[in-house]
Amino acid sequence: MVQTILSRLATSLLVIFGASVLVYCIMYLLPGDPVLLMLDPSSATPEMIENLRAQLGLDQPFYIQFANYFGDMLRGDFGKSMINSDPVLPKILEHFPATLALTALSSIIAITIGITLGVLSAIHRNGVIDFVARLVGLFGISMPTFWTGILLILLFSVQLGWFPAMGSDGFSSLVLPAATLGLVGAGFIVRMVRNSMLEVINEPFIVALRAKGLSERAIMYGHALRNALIPAVTVIGMLIGDLLAGTVVVETVFSRQGIGRIIADALMAKDLPVVQGVVFFTSIIYVVLNLLVDISYSYIDPRVRRAVRT
Repeated sequence: MVQTILSRLATSLLVIFGASVLVYCIMYLLPGDPVLLMLDPSSATPEMIENLRAQLGLDQPFYIQFANYFGDMLRGDFGKSMINSDPVLPKILEHFPATLALTALSSIIAITIGITLGVLSAIHRNGVIDFVARLVGLFGISMPTFWTGILLILLFSVQLGWFPAMGSDGFSSLVLPAATLGLVGAGFIVRMVRNSMLEVINEPFIVALRAKGLSERAIMYGHALRNALIPAVTVIGMLIGDLLAGTVVVETVFSRQGIGRIIADALMAKDLPVVQGVVFFTSIIYVVLNLLVDISYSYIDPRVRRAVRT
């Protein structure tokens, strides 16, 4: 098991490095000069522009810039913002709890709705519950997050007045953005759990359990669901990472102060250190989540534990 974890960890480090290279290359190739954004074009002289570019290291070749950037990242130095010279890492850590709370609540909503409707849809196939579950799945997958968020604002904020439309103050302001992301995630989970349950229900061991006289509830929730969750766990693990990335749009729609809003503003201003720092930080979290998903397989499926031991 330790060897498996170390192997996954080595692969994860390569993924983090690849994500850093990709983002750095994209930001490097974007049109525009960040130095001109930091200076007043009407009063900046060519000497001032060149001095600032040299001070930031932007006059060096690409590979030297990337080597310096990645080396600083490994030492925990995410650099400073090119707009206001604020350190990037403290800024990320300051706003990350708001994004973490949004991701956690949206994940709970997505997992609860997705697994519940997925199981009920498979058990009551072609019934009313199945129709509702498939409709929820289709809605979650098809609707863009920004459109879902606007609909929720119009209904629950403008019409009913139950929740605030914008802001980051308290739990009430978290409900609508979390529901927006949760409905999207639930759509994927419903389809995966339903399909997995339908496959497991037709397995021979389910017929054998019925022949032994076990109740239908014990068979469905004690045996079929556990086997059906194995492929669903992969989707859920990846989905949590996607929900974390989806906060960029949702936090912008609901005017929440999280790392999604930070990276959106940094992209508009071409603030390279902030963009690269947020991507590096979130890629680590994404990779850790996938590593935990791989480890969880051995606890869900005993066959995985036996395979690892052999």
